[in-house]
Amino acid sequence: MAKDEEKNSQASAAPNEGEVKAKQEQKSAKEPAAKAGETEKVAALQKQVEELTKQLDDQKDQNLRAQAEMQNMTKRFKKEQAQLLKYDGQDLAKGILPVLDNLKRALEIEVEDENGQQLKKGIQMVHDHLEKALADHDIKEVEALNQPFDPTTQQAVQTVAASGDQKPDTVVQVLQAGYVLHDRVLRPAMVIVAQ
Repeated sequence: MAKDEEKNSQASAAPNEGEVKAKQEQKSAKEPAAKAGETEKVAALQKQVEELTKQLDDQKDQNLRAQAEMQNMTKRFKKEQAQLLKYDGQDLAKGILPVLDNLKRALEIEVEDENGQQLKKGIQMVHDHLEKALADHDIKEVEALNQPFDPTTQQAVQTVAASGDQKPDTVVQVLQAGYVLHDRVLRPAMVIVAQ
């Protein structure tokens, strides 16, 4: 009896061939389905990785563009600020130039009496101080008389025939002085040019 029980327990413990085959078939049927499910998951994850990589690349590109724009704005701001500083006082100088012209005209008047001489001397001092103040701020008078005509700093209001030793296209008379601030023309010189 003990032997029968042992055989029964071995028989129950050892699966028969039919059961083994059935389990293997179930397992092999589940494997392709599991593999197909895993393949789909892997493909979905790869697609998600590609999308995230693309988003990251787009963000990096936008970041680089924003940094470049910031640098360009900073450069532009510094350049504009330098221009403002360089030409600071331009409007004030334009307002002072007519006063300087009037002082020059006053100095051209001939006076004979003592009071007139004293007045002219005072006007000369004011004129000299104004010219010095302008020169200290890099505002210079355009050198035009007996110079070749330069349309960038001079405006010809009249032409006359060249006489004697005058060369054509030479300034023979300055009607109103011109001024420049650094390389910018504040006011062109009004001149008469020999032809």
